[in-house]
Amino acid sequence: MLTYPEIDPILFQVGPLKVHWYGFMYLIGFGFAWWLGSRRTREPNAIVTAQQLSDLIFYGALGVVLGGRLGYILFYDLQTYMTTPWAIFKVWQGGMSFHGGFIGVLVAMGLYARQINRRFFEVTDFIAPLIPLGLGAGRMGNFINGELWGRPTDLPWGMVFPYADNLPRHPSQLYQMALEASFYSSFCGYFPNALAQ
Repeated sequence: MLTYPEIDPILFQVGPLKVHWYGFMYLIGFGFAWWLGSRRTREPNAIVTAQQLSDLIFYGALGVVLGGRLGYILFYDLQTYMTTPWAIFKVWQGGMSFHGGFIGVLVAMGLYARQINRRFFEVTDFIAPLIPLGLGAGRMGNFINGELWGRPTDLPWGMVFPYADNLPRHPSQLYQMALEASFYSSFCGYFPNALAQ
């Protein structure tokens, strides 16, 4: 059994402002998307130009954050937010949903595709390779927060997570992060020009 490395979820604090690791991982994810997206704009017949990329990332970020928050409210804790609607704005207390973020990005990409007169699937094909590194960063944020652990296990790399119980569990966040990195590596193998430019 491995010991879970209890990491302070707050990366740093300046006065009352607290920057959490999880939020920082979102920033890293958007940075990865920008980095790879800027390389993809240089490919022949790229449907997004370098000038359009910043708007694309902005739309995607809004989709992730707003969709993720609304998804959490609707799918996981609607009753609480019905009785205390002002809690919607307490984002520092957590509450994001992958499903909501996914739906939010799809809606945002649909709106962006209309804005640049492109088909929806052209835009989503462009952004698909930008996503795995961001998801991987998000899963690392989940691991640091000690959340989204897996099932109990007797394997030697099982971990006792502080907010679960005293059972060793699969560090499923790290599995997902590794699989997303694997997908990214496969993408680079099939499309080496995305990194070479």
